[in-house]
Amino acid sequence: MIEDTLEHVIPEPEFRDTGTSIVVTFRKSKLTEEYLSEIDINDRQEEILKYLRESENITSSEYAEMFDISQRTARSDLKDLCEKDILERKKR
Repeated sequence: MIEDTLEHVIPEPEFRDTGTSIVVTFRKSKLTEEYLSEIDINDRQEEILKYLRESENITSSEYAEMFDISQRTARSDLKDLCEKDILERKKR
């Protein structure tokens, strides 16, 4: 099961023992509200993750324009999300 989830790029299943049964939870994305509240990201980063649920990619220029911030700040925000393994940088 775990290998299949990793192969399909979804989070590993969560196993919980209730004492009388074992509950297995599968998630479509690790970016749940609970997970996002546990990691240290700013409001812009949280908003862009919501945006990226519908859109598959964004450039740093688009990000900067969307939030009316400098290119440097945009690159820093996106780099931080990549370092936290939330986003993946793809070269054109």
